[in-house]
Amino acid sequence: QVQLVESGGGLVQPGGSLRLSCAASGSIFSINVMGWYRQAPGKQRELVATISNSGSTNYADDVKGRFTISRDNAVNTVSLEMNSLKPEDTAVYYCNVRFYRLGFEQYWGQGTQVTVSS
Repeated sequence: QVQLVESGGGLVQPGGSLRLSCAASGSIFSINVMGWYRQAPGKQRELVATISNSGSTNYADDVKGRFTISRDNAVNTVSLEMNSLKPEDTAVYYCNVRFYRLGFEQYWGQGTQVTVSS
């Protein structure tokens, strides 16, 4: 089993910044993709950004240039630096890790609330 624990959410004014962190523990295959997804009220969960163990990144169009994803393979953590936040970034943010071992495995964190409001 794999456990993901997020931290760093909160309330921030428009234009502000926040940094989310996620610590993964348990049996994680070394070749994996870690990422962040978000879900706003009444909407489906959507991709924010992902990063592979080799450092390849992928971003949703509406966060490109504002958000930066990074990871530390030595301690299985992934972070999301969010700048120039907008009210439409308000959502619950979920950490995710996925990999293929004997079969496809995917795990989610419990989520952390990010609210952008004046």
